[in-house]
Amino acid sequence: MRKLLYILIFTLAASSAAAQQMPERRLVRKGNRQFKKENFDRSVDLYMRALGADSTSFEAGYNLSNALFRSERYDTAEQTMMRAAADSTRSDTERAEAFYNLGNTQFMQKKLEQALESYRNSLRLNPSDMDAKYNYAYTKRLLDQQKNNQDQNQDQNKGQNKDQNKNDQNQNQNQNQDQNQDQNQDQNQDQNQNQDNKDQNQDNKDQNGDGDRDRQKSDNDRRDGNGGEQQQQGGISPQEQEAMLDAIQAQEDKTQEKVKEKQGIIVRGSKNW
Repeated sequence: MRKLLYILIFTLAASSAAAQQMPERRLVRKGNRQFKKENFDRSVDLYMRALGADSTSFEAGYNLSNALFRSERYDTAEQTMMRAAADSTRSDTERAEAFYNLGNTQFMQKKLEQALESYRNSLRLNPSDMDAKYNYAYTKRLLDQQKNNQDQNQDQNKGQNKDQNKNDQNQNQNQNQDQNQDQNQDQNQDQNQNQDNKDQNQDNKDQNGDGDRDRQKSDNDRRDGNGGEQQQQGGISPQEQEAMLDAIQAQEDKTQEKVKEKQGIIVRGSKNW
């Protein structure tokens, strides 16, 4: 009995000495207890203290990354798990698990290509891991879908750009046609206005000619002088003179109407322009 007691005391003393020599293991165990209780922030603190005591502790780094992942701190979890996966002193199974968890942190950040490579590395170390196979296949399918969508969007954008260029060309052609039509209308309007001015000048000339003839006749009448005898001698009766005056007045009225009509056309033309 006394011998057994000595053995028990020796064992407890050895455990206490080991705990003092490897404090990171005690901190890792405390962190594991908090992790199971889902106190992830508390477990993160304990695992980080364990790494402070021993920066090479695979367990502390691996568990820290998992606690960070559960706390949704994916970027920090990715960096921590990279170090664990790169530890060549660990077994293939341990590193395969590290690569698998690394892929999960990358997947949550939508880094699909990096996640696919991490799952591939996990399967190289442990080809029988069904979870890694599933995640690899699922991630690859998402990447293929993204590529197909990008190709479709590029084709659609090319089609839209082609249609837009065609519409721009048609619009430019229509604008050029409108400009040519406007220029032709302006030229036609100028020609019509010039023709109207020419007609008006001709009418004015005709009117002035009639006025000169009237003045000449009046002068002749004055030279003929004294009324009825000389007019009768020239063979023009007063009735004929009156008829001629009426005809001249009618011609003058017609000329004035013609001038007004031409002026009206010019005004409308200018308004439309």
